[in-house]
Amino acid sequence: DLFSDANLLGHGTYGSVYYGVLRDQQEVAIKRMTSTNTKEFIVEMKVLCKVHHASLVELIGYAASKDELFLVYEYSQKGSLKNHLHDPQSKGYTPLSWIYRVQIALDAARGLEYIHEHTKDHYVHRDIKSSNILLDGSFRAKISDFGLAKLGVRSNDAEASVTKVVGTFGYLAPEYLRDGLATAKCDVYAFGVVLFELISGKEAITKADTVGASSNSERRSLASVMLTALRNCHDPTCVGSLKDCIDPNLMDLYPHDCIYQMAMLAKQCADEDPVLRPDMKQAVITLSQILLSSIEWEATLGGNSQVFSGLVAGR
Repeated sequence: DLFSDANLLGHGTYGSVYYGVLRDQQEVAIKRMTSTNTKEFIVEMKVLCKVHHASLVELIGYAASKDELFLVYEYSQKGSLKNHLHDPQSKGYTPLSWIYRVQIALDAARGLEYIHEHTKDHYVHRDIKSSNILLDGSFRAKISDFGLAKLGVRSNDAEASVTKVVGTFGYLAPEYLRDGLATAKCDVYAFGVVLFELISGKEAITKADTVGASSNSERRSLASVMLTALRNCHDPTCVGSLKDCIDPNLMDLYPHDCIYQMAMLAKQCADEDPVLRPDMKQAVITLSQILLSSIEWEATLGGNSQVFSGLVAGR
C-alpha cells in the first residue's frame, strides 16, 4: 500500500508526506491532506504552478477525491535540512561539512530571492524553517511547503499584508508576532534563524543549560541565544570565544573568517528592526562570496584531506 508507514517520509504542517514511484519510474513525494485543508492545498497548487526555480521544490501534479487531497512533488533523496543538523547520527545521517552548509544556505537564499523579487506576483513564504528546506541527492537545497505562502501586496514602501499569525515559533519575526504584518522581511528573519541553525547545529527553540531552571525559562529562541553571544563579536578573531555556539559536528573544520561572516549575516537577518535587515538579494551576494572563500580555504587543506576528497567526489 502506497500510504503505509513504510513509505511515510514525514509530517508537514498540513498533511503527511509519502514516498512513491510513478509509472515512468520517477521517484516522487506525495503530500496527503484531508479536505479540511482545501485552502492550503489551493494556495500551494497555485503558487507552485506559477513559480519554477532550481531552488524551489517542483510540483509534478495533484489529485483530489471526495475527502482527500494529494500534491505530488519531485522527490528529495536526502530529506530535510533539519534531519542533517539536529542529532544527525541518531537518524543515520553523516553531519554536514562546512562547504555543504554554505551551499545549502546559498541555494535557499536564491529560492527566496526568486519568490520575493523575480516572479510576476511577489510572494512571502511565511514558513521558512530547516524542516521546509529539502536536499536532493547532491545536497542541493530546495524550499518546500508553500501552503502558507501569501501574495506580497504592493504598497508604496513595502509589500505587506495583515493576517492572522501563522508559521512556526522560533522563526517568527517580532513585528509579525506583534501586528500580523507579513512582509518579505519576515522571511528574511526566518532565514537568519536557519543560518544560526547551520552554524550551531541547534534547534530554533533551544533548551537552556541552566540547572534547576523552571520549565518556562528552560526554552529560549536560538536567535536570542546567538544574538547575545554575538553582541561583543566585532571581527573574526572572536570566533574562538564563540566555540560553544558552533556545531561540534563541524570538528573545527571551517574557516574562521567565513563562519564569522555567516554569523554576521544571520545577525543582520534576525535584526529586531525589519528596516535594518538585508533583502534576499543582498544575502545571496554575501553567501556567494562566503562560498568562494570557503572553496579557496578547502583547497588549502590539500587533496590528502578526507574532507576535501569526500567533497570533491560528492560534488
